[in-house]
Amino acid sequence: MSVSAGIVLAGGRSSRMGTPKAALEWHGSTLLHRTAAMLGRTVSGPVVVVRAPGQELPTLPAGVEVVEDPVEGLGPMQGIATGLAAVADRAPVAFVCSTDMPFLHPAFVRRVLGGLAGADVDVVLPVARGFPQPLAAGYRTALAELAAELVAHGQLRPAMLFAQCRVTRPDDAELLADDGLARLDPELDSVVNVNAPEDYDTARRRPAPEITVQCYGALAGGGHHGPRVVRAGTLGGAAAAAGLVLDRHVVAALNGDQISRDADLPLVAGDVVAFLSADAGG
Repeated sequence: MSVSAGIVLAGGRSSRMGTPKAALEWHGSTLLHRTAAMLGRTVSGPVVVVRAPGQELPTLPAGVEVVEDPVEGLGPMQGIATGLAAVADRAPVAFVCSTDMPFLHPAFVRRVLGGLAGADVDVVLPVARGFPQPLAAGYRTALAELAAELVAHGQLRPAMLFAQCRVTRPDDAELLADDGLARLDPELDSVVNVNAPEDYDTARRRPAPEITVQCYGALAGGGHHGPRVVRAGTLGGAAAAAGLVLDRHVVAALNGDQISRDADLPLVAGDVVAFLSADAGG
């Protein structure tokens, strides 16, 4: 797969929630931080957050860029256009999502972006859990100019864009034909969003995902050598469950390839975290 980007739309008015969704707490971090970091650990190119003019944002993961909509209140179509334009010169495809998707799984992102591998597809628009998901979809970044033209002419619904390009609409069965997605997100919770306080409360009551942790070297004492399953929403939570603190003496390897000490790094079902002593060359 070619270089891929991640775009998070954070400029919604959050009118039903009554407070900015981007800043809602999630396992010690925020919804926006989690969504941006999740894309950061999944895509191979830039991650961009699109905000409304002057909108204040919570702390973002290192390396995440922020771009601003030129006009406030025009809805997600403008955000899509702004985000695609921001990454078009660096990635041919992008996964676009809203800020309020706490269960977004890398397996879902990879499945959607994989649908853009064919030259005859411009948009992968999942029809998941019974609804089209334009804010959990894959787009060719070359659509930026067309999207901007539609916005300029007052055509603000994503359906207007889809009517003028090549769209594939995988349903639940087609999405779950991907073995990895079927194993790690069988209910397609990736597309669940939180629009109202009761949605957020329900989502927040869910248990954290099951993670496999294992300690090596000097950290493996006290019977902690073998792998064990814990529940943790972040790398810091996994460390705490293993009786550790992520400081300069400890480093974590996520799924065997990503080295991190970022306590807020989001974890998902199926992740495997190895903790090593940095003092011993880990």
